[in-house]
Amino acid sequence: MPTPQPVTADDIALARDEFLADRANTVAKNAVTSSGIRAAARVPEGVAANPLTFDIEVKQGKRCDQQRSGRCWMFASLNTMRYRIIQRYNLETFELSQAYPLFWDKLEKSNWFLENILDTLDEPLDGRLVAYLLTDPIGDGGQWDMFKSLVKKYGVCPKEAMPETACSRNTSEMDSYLTRYLRGAAKRLRESAAAGVSADDLAALKRTMVGEVYRLLVTCLGEPPARFDVRLRDRDHKLVLSDSFTPQEFFEHVVDMNVDDYVSLISAPTADKPFGHVYTVSRLGNVVEDGGVRYLNLPIERLKQVAIAQLRDNLPVWFGCDVAQSYLRDEGIMDTAALNVDALFGFAVEDCMDRAERLDYGESLMTHAMVLEGVNLNADGEPTLWKVENSWGADHGRDGFDTLSDAWFDEYVYQVVVDKKYLTDDERATYETEEPRVLAPWDPMGSLACVR
Repeated sequence: MPTPQPVTADDIALARDEFLADRANTVAKNAVTSSGIRAAARVPEGVAANPLTFDIEVKQGKRCDQQRSGRCWMFASLNTMRYRIIQRYNLETFELSQAYPLFWDKLEKSNWFLENILDTLDEPLDGRLVAYLLTDPIGDGGQWDMFKSLVKKYGVCPKEAMPETACSRNTSEMDSYLTRYLRGAAKRLRESAAAGVSADDLAALKRTMVGEVYRLLVTCLGEPPARFDVRLRDRDHKLVLSDSFTPQEFFEHVVDMNVDDYVSLISAPTADKPFGHVYTVSRLGNVVEDGGVRYLNLPIERLKQVAIAQLRDNLPVWFGCDVAQSYLRDEGIMDTAALNVDALFGFAVEDCMDRAERLDYGESLMTHAMVLEGVNLNADGEPTLWKVENSWGADHGRDGFDTLSDAWFDEYVYQVVVDKKYLTDDERATYETEEPRVLAPWDPMGSLACVR
């Protein structure tokens, strides 16, 4: 172990002299202090390589806006589902309620959290596992498999049947109070167990707690509809649907999507996750009876191939990525060539680690879910640019759309969800039959899409 060395006056003088010796450093300083790092590192030629016309393209309805919530994974999932309704009924646009799955996700996550507390009563309170469980019991984030569990149990409904509220548009207050309640509930359960309360009485106490969570959620979000009427008119103003549905009936008959056919593929090239195997994440999920998440880990090229195959069949693709990396947010451009931060600083900052190293050292993980709705291909049929529907409203990017370069895909896309029919026979058999390898709760592949 080297002897600790302080920063000396000589070290500082040397660093200052080296900085002043190159005029590029002064130019960079003036630009960054005036406009910020990304604005100063913006490469106009890279930006110009991001048009919004595509060889293969899925046409979607009007943009949706998650506002000040971390529901991107819900919006992305619902956007893949509403597309089917728009196409089936020839609609101009359509929107499914995002407040409806938010309600049930918070309730189910609360139950999931309390079950985990009961399952870890023998773990020390200051141990890593219990501390992790208490960190963010019911955050807004999620994954495709968690949304699949929600719609299979609760269905979906049109936005009019359960519109947004102040607490769904901005979830921070509701999340804060619900988190405080659940931490208090965890305290009560652990103290009751320590005092010798029976397992049956602990289970009864937990049921009471879930009932109180329901009361809090109804207060914040309103009561979810048990049945609703639907009337839809197509682009020609012809009435194409007029009926009454439960949310489960609406999902079955109107969305008409077998969510069990859709599988989650990840690409994590780290030494602890060999490609071609199935993984799950310990204690990650929401609906207790449906279990947790299930991934098949494949090389990034396979994720691209299956995504293109689904787009060719005129179906959008749910995907998860680390959205903040090399991103010009206002312009809606995810492109490693559109920013040159390393040239700005004069040494490797963005390029100091590769994809696997960023995962291993905590620099990157999935933070946001969106929808792939188009792709450009070169003469060899290889992707060059992807069209992305975001969930930040029509004022974001270009009419709510982003672009994603294929080089950016290589670095920062971690997950796609596609129909399993696009997998090879061997891949499908592995996904369906292999016993999953269990990752730690804090593994980067257990991150939840939650960017606001």
